[in-house]
Amino acid sequence: MAEEEWHIVTVKVPFSSSKHANIARDVISVDRDLQAHAVKRELTVDGDQLVGTFRTLTVRLARLTLNAFLENVELIIRTLDEFGPDAETMS
Repeated sequence: MAEEEWHIVTVKVPFSSSKHANIARDVISVDRDLQAHAVKRELTVDGDQLVGTFRTLTVRLARLTLNAFLENVELIIRTLDEFGPDAETMS
């Protein structure tokens, strides 16, 4: 498909450190997209920010994909808040 047929959304999520942003990227990266033919995901870290770029064939898929991503990010942030200091000493 041509690039103009894809809907592109980029989200930047700030973390307290680049290490936490990398943890979030690594955790989310293991999950496969359910509709790999219709959703392309790129996760990178820029400083202390997790950057997610999503390309989808429909606006509905963009919304669903972004919603799932943000739910994962929220869970990771809560987990890091709860266990962050201990996780730093374990790694």
